[in-house]
Amino acid sequence: TESKYHRCGGNLKRRSTELGSAVTESSLTAVLPASTTVKKSIVLSSESRKELTEQAKVTKEERRAQIDGRYKYLISRLADGIDLSEQQVEEAIISDDKFQLIEQFFVSSGLKKLLFFYQDILQQKSNASLRSDASMNSLPQKKLFITMGSTENFTGTCAFFLRTSDEVITASNVSQEVNFGMFDCPSGNTLQGLEFFLSQIVIPALKSQQNWGAVKEGLKNSQIQDFLYAVDKFVGTLSSSSQNIEDKIQLTKVDIDIYVSNLQNPSDYITAG
Repeated sequence: TESKYHRCGGNLKRRSTELGSAVTESSLTAVLPASTTVKKSIVLSSESRKELTEQAKVTKEERRAQIDGRYKYLISRLADGIDLSEQQVEEAIISDDKFQLIEQFFVSSGLKKLLFFYQDILQQKSNASLRSDASMNSLPQKKLFITMGSTENFTGTCAFFLRTSDEVITASNVSQEVNFGMFDCPSGNTLQGLEFFLSQIVIPALKSQQNWGAVKEGLKNSQIQDFLYAVDKFVGTLSSSSQNIEDKIQLTKVDIDIYVSNLQNPSDYITAG
Protein backbone atom coordinates (compact mmCIF):
# COMPACT_ATOMS: atom_id res chain seq x y z
CA THR A 1 0.00 0.00 0.00
CA GLU A 2 2.82 2.39 0.85
CA SER A 3 4.62 1.79 -2.47
CA LYS A 4 1.32 2.33 -4.29
CA TYR A 5 0.98 5.77 -2.72
CA HIS A 6 4.53 6.67 -3.77
CA ARG A 7 3.94 5.57 -7.36
CA CYS A 8 0.74 7.58 -7.66
CA GLY A 9 2.50 10.70 -6.53
CA GLY A 10 -0.64 12.00 -4.84
CA ASN A 11 -2.68 10.73 -1.91
CA LEU A 12 0.14 11.70 0.48
CA LYS A 13 -2.38 13.66 2.46
CA ARG A 14 -4.58 10.57 2.78
CA ARG A 15 -1.59 8.50 3.89
CA SER A 16 -0.69 11.12 6.51
CA THR A 17 -4.27 11.16 7.77
CA GLU A 18 -4.37 7.37 8.13
CA LEU A 19 -1.00 7.33 9.87
CA GLY A 20 -2.11 10.08 12.25
CA SER A 21 -5.30 8.17 13.04
CA ALA A 22 -3.34 5.04 13.84
CA VAL A 23 -0.94 6.94 16.08
CA THR A 24 -3.85 8.63 17.88
CA GLU A 25 -5.58 5.29 18.48
CA SER A 26 -2.34 3.77 19.73
CA SER A 27 -1.78 6.72 22.04
CA LEU A 28 -5.29 6.47 23.49
CA THR A 29 -4.81 2.77 24.15
CA ALA A 30 -1.54 3.49 25.92
CA VAL A 31 -3.11 6.27 28.02
CA LEU A 32 -6.09 4.18 29.18
CA PRO A 33 -5.62 2.67 32.62
CA ALA A 34 -4.70 -1.02 32.61
CA SER A 35 -7.72 -1.77 34.81
CA THR A 36 -10.06 -0.47 32.09
CA THR A 37 -8.56 -2.82 29.49
CA VAL A 38 -8.68 -5.78 31.88
CA LYS A 39 -12.26 -4.96 32.84
CA LYS A 40 -13.30 -4.88 29.18
CA SER A 41 -11.67 -8.27 28.60
CA ILE A 42 -13.42 -9.75 31.61
CA VAL A 43 -16.80 -8.43 30.45
CA LEU A 44 -16.30 -9.86 26.96
CA SER A 45 -15.14 -13.15 28.41
CA SER A 46 -18.17 -13.32 30.68
CA GLU A 47 -20.51 -12.56 27.79
CA SER A 48 -18.83 -15.20 25.65
CA ARG A 49 -19.18 -17.80 28.37
CA LYS A 50 -22.84 -16.92 28.81
CA GLU A 51 -23.46 -17.24 25.07
CA LEU A 52 -21.66 -20.60 24.92
CA THR A 53 -23.69 -21.83 27.88
CA GLU A 54 -26.93 -20.86 26.15
CA GLN A 55 -25.86 -22.56 22.94
CA ALA A 56 -24.95 -25.73 24.84
CA LYS A 57 -28.32 -25.69 26.58
CA VAL A 58 -30.17 -25.39 23.26
CA THR A 59 -28.11 -28.21 21.75
CA LYS A 60 -28.81 -30.49 24.69
CA GLU A 61 -32.55 -29.89 24.47
CA GLU A 62 -32.51 -30.58 20.72
CA ARG A 63 -30.72 -33.86 21.37
CA ARG A 64 -33.08 -34.73 24.20
CA ALA A 65 -35.97 -34.36 21.77
CA GLN A 66 -34.34 -36.99 19.50
CA ILE A 67 -34.37 -39.65 22.20
CA ASP A 68 -36.77 -42.44 21.18
CA GLY A 69 -37.08 -46.14 21.92
CA ARG A 70 -33.69 -46.93 20.40
CA TYR A 71 -31.85 -44.43 22.58
CA LYS A 72 -33.82 -45.51 25.65
CA TYR A 73 -32.76 -49.11 25.06
CA LEU A 74 -29.08 -48.10 25.02
CA ILE A 75 -29.56 -45.87 28.06
CA SER A 76 -31.25 -48.63 30.08
CA ARG A 77 -28.47 -51.13 29.26
CA LEU A 78 -25.77 -48.65 30.25
CA ALA A 79 -27.56 -47.69 33.45
CA ASP A 80 -27.91 -51.34 34.48
CA GLY A 81 -24.32 -52.22 33.63
CA ILE A 82 -22.52 -49.21 35.07
CA ASP A 83 -24.82 -48.71 38.07
CA LEU A 84 -25.93 -45.19 37.15
CA SER A 85 -29.45 -43.85 36.95
CA GLU A 86 -31.03 -43.55 33.52
CA GLN A 87 -31.22 -39.78 34.03
CA GLN A 88 -27.46 -39.62 34.63
CA VAL A 89 -26.74 -41.68 31.52
CA GLU A 90 -29.09 -39.57 29.39
CA GLU A 91 -27.46 -36.35 30.61
CA ALA A 92 -23.99 -37.71 29.82
CA ILE A 93 -25.03 -38.77 26.31
CA ILE A 94 -26.74 -35.53 25.25
CA SER A 95 -23.75 -33.55 26.60
CA ASP A 96 -21.22 -35.59 24.61
CA ASP A 97 -19.52 -34.02 21.60
CA LYS A 98 -19.64 -37.42 19.83
CA PHE A 99 -23.42 -37.69 20.17
CA GLN A 100 -23.80 -38.04 16.37
CA LEU A 101 -22.05 -41.43 16.47
CA ILE A 102 -25.19 -42.93 17.98
CA GLU A 103 -27.28 -41.99 14.92
CA GLN A 104 -24.49 -43.28 12.68
CA PHE A 105 -24.77 -46.57 14.55
CA PHE A 106 -28.53 -46.78 13.95
CA VAL A 107 -28.64 -46.14 10.18
CA SER A 108 -28.62 -48.90 7.57
CA SER A 109 -25.09 -50.33 7.13
CA GLY A 110 -23.95 -47.95 9.86
CA LEU A 111 -21.16 -48.23 12.41
CA LYS A 112 -20.53 -51.81 13.50
CA LYS A 113 -19.81 -50.83 17.09
CA LEU A 114 -20.63 -48.11 19.59
CA LEU A 115 -18.23 -47.71 22.52
CA PHE A 116 -18.56 -46.00 25.89
CA PHE A 117 -15.82 -45.55 28.48
CA TYR A 118 -16.66 -45.01 32.15
CA GLN A 119 -13.51 -44.02 33.99
CA ASP A 120 -11.66 -41.34 35.94
CA ILE A 121 -10.75 -38.19 34.04
CA LEU A 122 -9.22 -34.98 35.34
CA GLN A 123 -11.78 -32.27 36.08
CA GLN A 124 -10.72 -28.77 37.08
CA LYS A 125 -12.26 -27.03 40.06
CA SER A 126 -14.58 -24.14 39.24
CA ASN A 127 -12.12 -21.58 40.62
CA ALA A 128 -9.05 -23.15 39.01
CA SER A 129 -9.03 -20.73 36.09
CA LEU A 130 -8.67 -17.82 38.48
CA ARG A 131 -5.39 -19.09 39.86
CA SER A 132 -1.99 -19.42 38.29
CA ASP A 133 -1.58 -22.98 39.60
CA ALA A 134 -4.72 -24.26 37.86
CA SER A 135 -2.99 -27.52 36.97
CA MET A 136 -2.72 -28.33 40.66
CA ASN A 137 -6.51 -28.12 41.07
CA SER A 138 -7.36 -31.01 38.73
CA LEU A 139 -9.19 -33.84 40.45
CA PRO A 140 -10.04 -37.31 39.06
CA GLN A 141 -13.76 -37.78 38.55
CA LYS A 142 -15.77 -40.63 37.01
CA LYS A 143 -17.27 -39.79 33.63
CA LEU A 144 -19.27 -41.70 31.03
CA PHE A 145 -18.45 -40.70 27.46
CA ILE A 146 -18.69 -41.94 23.87
CA THR A 147 -15.41 -42.91 22.24
CA MET A 148 -14.01 -44.33 19.01
CA GLY A 149 -11.65 -46.39 21.16
CA SER A 150 -8.49 -45.07 19.52
CA THR A 151 -7.95 -41.60 20.99
CA GLU A 152 -8.41 -42.00 24.75
CA ASN A 153 -6.50 -44.32 27.06
CA PHE A 154 -8.67 -47.11 28.43
CA THR A 155 -8.31 -47.30 32.22
CA GLY A 156 -11.80 -48.08 33.58
CA THR A 157 -14.90 -49.81 32.21
CA CYS A 158 -15.77 -50.28 28.54
CA ALA A 159 -19.42 -50.72 27.55
CA PHE A 160 -20.03 -51.67 23.93
CA PHE A 161 -22.91 -52.24 21.53
CA LEU A 162 -22.41 -54.45 18.46
CA ARG A 163 -24.68 -54.74 15.43
CA THR A 164 -25.67 -58.22 14.26
CA SER A 165 -26.70 -57.12 10.74
CA ASP A 166 -26.70 -54.16 8.35
CA GLU A 167 -30.41 -53.47 8.80
CA VAL A 168 -31.56 -50.07 10.01
CA ILE A 169 -31.98 -50.09 13.80
CA THR A 170 -35.52 -49.23 14.91
CA ALA A 171 -37.29 -49.10 18.25
CA SER A 172 -38.95 -52.43 17.46
CA ASN A 173 -35.83 -54.39 16.47
CA VAL A 174 -33.09 -52.80 18.57
CA SER A 175 -33.18 -55.57 21.19
CA GLN A 176 -32.71 -58.24 18.48
CA GLU A 177 -30.23 -56.41 16.23
CA VAL A 178 -27.92 -55.00 18.92
CA ASN A 179 -25.79 -56.92 21.42
CA PHE A 180 -24.50 -55.31 24.61
CA GLY A 181 -21.41 -56.18 26.62
CA MET A 182 -18.92 -54.80 29.12
CA PHE A 183 -15.45 -55.47 30.41
CA ASP A 184 -13.19 -53.81 32.93
CA CYS A 185 -9.58 -52.74 32.73
CA PRO A 186 -8.25 -53.25 36.29
CA SER A 187 -5.31 -51.01 37.07
CA GLY A 188 -4.96 -50.15 33.39
CA ASN A 189 -4.33 -53.81 32.43
CA THR A 190 -6.33 -54.19 29.21
CA LEU A 191 -5.08 -57.71 28.51
CA GLN A 192 -6.25 -58.96 31.89
CA GLY A 193 -9.67 -57.35 31.43
CA LEU A 194 -10.13 -58.83 27.95
CA GLU A 195 -8.95 -62.27 29.11
CA PHE A 196 -11.47 -62.28 31.98
CA PHE A 197 -14.29 -61.15 29.68
CA LEU A 198 -13.62 -63.87 27.13
CA SER A 199 -12.88 -66.72 29.53
CA GLN A 200 -15.62 -66.03 32.09
CA ILE A 201 -18.41 -64.68 29.88
CA VAL A 202 -17.99 -65.27 26.15
CA ILE A 203 -16.61 -68.83 26.07
CA PRO A 204 -19.12 -70.24 28.62
CA ALA A 205 -21.93 -68.58 26.63
CA LEU A 206 -20.66 -70.07 23.35
CA LYS A 207 -20.26 -73.57 24.80
CA SER A 208 -23.83 -73.50 26.13
CA GLN A 209 -25.20 -72.23 22.80
CA GLN A 210 -27.77 -74.63 21.33
CA ASN A 211 -28.76 -72.78 18.16
CA TRP A 212 -25.89 -72.25 15.67
CA GLY A 213 -28.06 -71.08 12.78
CA ALA A 214 -27.53 -73.06 9.58
CA VAL A 215 -25.23 -75.53 11.39
CA LYS A 216 -27.69 -78.19 12.48
CA GLU A 217 -25.18 -80.36 14.33
CA GLY A 218 -24.36 -77.57 16.77
CA LEU A 219 -21.42 -78.28 19.05
CA LYS A 220 -20.81 -81.64 17.34
CA ASN A 221 -19.90 -79.88 14.10
CA SER A 222 -16.15 -79.92 13.38
CA GLN A 223 -16.10 -76.26 12.29
CA ILE A 224 -17.78 -75.19 15.54
CA GLN A 225 -15.26 -77.22 17.52
CA ASP A 226 -12.37 -75.67 15.60
CA PHE A 227 -13.80 -72.22 16.27
CA LEU A 228 -14.13 -72.83 20.01
CA TYR A 229 -10.60 -74.26 20.08
CA ALA A 230 -9.27 -71.12 18.37
CA VAL A 231 -11.03 -68.89 20.93
CA ASP A 232 -9.61 -70.95 23.81
CA LYS A 233 -6.15 -70.70 22.26
CA PHE A 234 -6.49 -66.92 21.89
CA VAL A 235 -7.44 -66.59 25.57
CA GLY A 236 -4.38 -68.65 26.47
CA THR A 237 -2.22 -66.27 24.43
CA LEU A 238 -3.71 -63.28 26.28
CA SER A 239 -3.00 -64.96 29.61
CA SER A 240 0.64 -65.73 28.79
CA SER A 241 1.19 -62.23 27.36
CA SER A 242 -0.22 -60.64 30.50
CA GLN A 243 1.97 -62.90 32.66
CA ASN A 244 5.09 -62.05 30.66
CA ILE A 245 4.45 -58.34 31.09
CA GLU A 246 3.98 -58.70 34.85
CA ASP A 247 7.07 -60.91 35.25
CA LYS A 248 9.43 -58.72 33.26
CA ILE A 249 13.02 -58.62 34.47
CA GLN A 250 13.82 -55.80 36.89
CA LEU A 251 17.55 -55.13 37.22
CA THR A 252 18.67 -54.24 40.73
CA LYS A 253 20.25 -50.82 41.08
CA VAL A 254 23.84 -51.05 42.32
CA ASP A 255 25.98 -48.30 43.85
CA ILE A 256 29.15 -48.54 41.73
CA ASP A 257 31.05 -45.81 43.56
CA ILE A 258 32.56 -48.30 45.96
CA TYR A 259 34.03 -50.19 42.99
CA VAL A 260 35.41 -47.32 40.95
CA SER A 261 36.41 -44.73 43.53
CA ASN A 262 39.86 -46.31 44.07
CA LEU A 263 40.73 -46.96 40.43
CA GLN A 264 43.82 -44.88 39.67
CA ASN A 265 45.74 -46.58 36.84
CA PRO A 266 45.34 -49.29 34.18
CA SER A 267 46.52 -52.02 36.52
CA ASP A 268 43.71 -51.14 38.94
CA TYR A 269 41.18 -51.55 36.11
CA ILE A 270 42.65 -54.94 35.21
CA THR A 271 42.45 -56.07 38.81
CA ALA A 272 38.87 -54.85 39.13
CA GLY A 273 37.95 -56.65 35.91
